Formats: sequence, structure tokens, C-alpha cells
Amino acid sequence: MSSAAESATAGFLVWRLSMKWRVAVDRAVAPLGLTHAQYALMASLYGMWRSGLRPSQRRLADHTGLEPLYVSKLARALEAAGLVARTRDPNDPRAMQLSLTEQGRDVTRRAIKVVQGLLDQLLEPLGGQDSPRARRFTRELTALLDAPLDPHTDDEEQS
Repeated sequence: MSSAAESATAGFLVWRLSMKWRVAVDRAVAPLGLTHAQYALMASLYGMWRSGLRPSQRRLADHTGLEPLYVSKLARALEAAGLVARTRDPNDPRAMQLSLTEQGRDVTRRAIKVVQGLLDQLLEPLGGQDSPRARRFTRELTALLDAPLDPHTDDEEQS
């Protein structure tokens, strides 16, 4: 990939890195009975739970960047597996709140440990997770994620 990377666009490289990461996480969490998307949902729920939050499906969708309908589908599957509890929000009967079950917290802790090992491997070329380069890379990724994208803007301007 290195020789091709010299002429590749940033968009292509972001896509390739995201695919490399998704495949690696899928393979790493499969022995725990999870997919990458399920892991993303559960790890996010775990972090929110540790902060004292019990998010709605919508809030979790906003947090993870996943579509609300997909979060609902994932939550139902994880509920059927005994890893997530879905309950009606007492303040909004239309909304569902999500939380991890005890079994879900246990599986999530193990999955986080596995994925942290992958992150160590991924960031090793930058000097490791705690290196100045890795911290700068994280800030740059955050800036890119914070940049608004409207796929219709260019089309409308050219019409």
C-alpha cells in the first residue's frame, strides 16, 4: 500500500484505514460473539454508563454516527442475546433507553481489552497511543469529524 499511498487522495486513505480497522475489529471480537458495529454500540454504552448516563437509542445513534434504524436493529439483536436491556424512557414514552446487562458489561470489558490491543498495533508506527504523533493524529481526526459535510452543496451550486 505504501507506494500507492503516495498518489492516493486523503479520502481514499481514510476509506482504506476505516476498512482495515473494521475488518480487524470484526475478526478480534468475533470470538466474543460480536460484530464491529455491535462492539461500537456496546463500548459506547459502557462509556456512557460509566459517566452515569442511560442514553436513548437516538442519543446513542448520534454518539456513534450510526443510523438510528441500525442502532434499533443492533439493540434488538443484543437484547435477544442478553447483552442489552431496552426500556421505555419515562420522560418520553416514544423513546427507548438502552443499558448493558451484567453479562453485557462483562463481554464489553473483554472486548475493549481486545480492541485496545489492536489500537496499540495500529498506532505503533506513530510511536504508540501516548506518543505526541498519535495525540496529534487524534486531534486531526477529530477536526475532520467535526467538519460539516453536505453532499448536495456542490450539485446545487453547479446547476
